[in-house]
Amino acid sequence: MIAIDTNVLLRYLLDDDKTQAVKAEKIIKGKEIVLIIDVVLVETIWTLKGKKYQLNKTDLIAVIQALFKEPNIRFEKGQVVWQALNDYRKAKPVNGKLADFSDALIVNKAKFIANEKSEVLKGVYTFDNAAQQLPGTKAP
Repeated sequence: MIAIDTNVLLRYLLDDDKTQAVKAEKIIKGKEIVLIIDVVLVETIWTLKGKKYQLNKTDLIAVIQALFKEPNIRFEKGQVVWQALNDYRKAKPVNGKLADFSDALIVNKAKFIANEKSEVLKGVYTFDNAAQQLPGTKAP
């Protein structure tokens, strides 16, 4: 198994630097399992959503789904990422603002860790009104 940084994943997805994109594709399509940790996934989504690329929610969902289809890619906790993706997909806007994928991942990772430690998660507290629409969140 190998792991990649955000910049390698972005070059693979965007193909915006031909030299680096070829190297990134060789890594991702190579013989090794490629680990994408949560931080790399979140940074990638933030970058794609940001001012330069401005991908919308539908496009971001498609990117994550495409990564799941890559045979060599593994996520830190695939089932947690998948549940976060589902929660993100279902999230409705609040005052024109959507919960971010990162919010959904935070909530689902907290649920997973609490369960793994045999603890009851009583909620993920956030001041973000849009994120409060995600199952498991609470206002402070």
